[in-house]
Amino acid sequence: MSSEIKIGTHDGCFHCDEALACFMLKQLPRYKNATIVRSRDQAILDTCDIVVDVGGVYDHSKHRYDHHMRDFKESVSTVINKPGYNWTIKLSSAGLVYCHFGFEIIKELIPEVNDETDISNIFKKVYDTLIKEIDAIDNGIPMFDGEPKYCIVTNLSARVSRLNPNWNSKDLNVDEQFYKAMALAGEEFLEFVNYTARVWWPARAIVRETVMKRFDVDPTGEILELTQRVPRKDHLFELEEELGLGPLIKYVIFKDKFYRVQAVPVCEGSFITRLFLPSAWAGLRDEELSSVLFYL
Repeated sequence: MSSEIKIGTHDGCFHCDEALACFMLKQLPRYKNATIVRSRDQAILDTCDIVVDVGGVYDHSKHRYDHHMRDFKESVSTVINKPGYNWTIKLSSAGLVYCHFGFEIIKELIPEVNDETDISNIFKKVYDTLIKEIDAIDNGIPMFDGEPKYCIVTNLSARVSRLNPNWNSKDLNVDEQFYKAMALAGEEFLEFVNYTARVWWPARAIVRETVMKRFDVDPTGEILELTQRVPRKDHLFELEEELGLGPLIKYVIFKDKFYRVQAVPVCEGSFITRLFLPSAWAGLRDEELSSVLFYL
């Protein structure tokens, strides 16, 4: 009897979700040396230890993670089913694998992080900034209602799709292209996990300390001053809600070689700010800007 561990997925045209699902599984010691089996033959899939994106079954107890069934409606909110995990986007195979194995994967990749709260926040951020996008694209969920003014064709899912053989390709091995897709999706995943755990999350404490000292900067409490440039926008929004701040922060001053000031947006990703800087300052710099500020 063979002791070879096998990860099953479908053959033919591949997508980002199963490429990433396979890569994520191989970050775990028990699947590290697993063979990827690409087939739609149920008899072959039945020999696999774990199957993603094919087979018509979602059953964690049997390690089967397909999402193409008519009655499949799982999301982070239903699979994890805990407060704070409120996403309702339908999961792809990547999202399913991440929900069931993501905490364990993060612990393998970032062994220095032991606190469960830290791991939970890293998990949520990686889902919100990477996995959710893959889930939505694979399930055909648009970003917004209405006609887009432009289309994004450089996202990870699109880049993975372009690795599929073209209609006029000759002698291109599809399985080899799938391994390239795994590597591409995996590299992006590792970048997100590393950035989130080692750059983004440690900045939370710095932003929190700055928020607590905001009245030392200005008596209104609406201006923050950071001694260094750190990821801050989403930390700020969450801290405002967590601490019940009022009034809300309007401006952030920070040093990035030179001192800079930025208006805080109304929400993350928006170009509309809570309070725009005076229009009279637009385009001014150096002495010209200083002269305007001096006479305020």
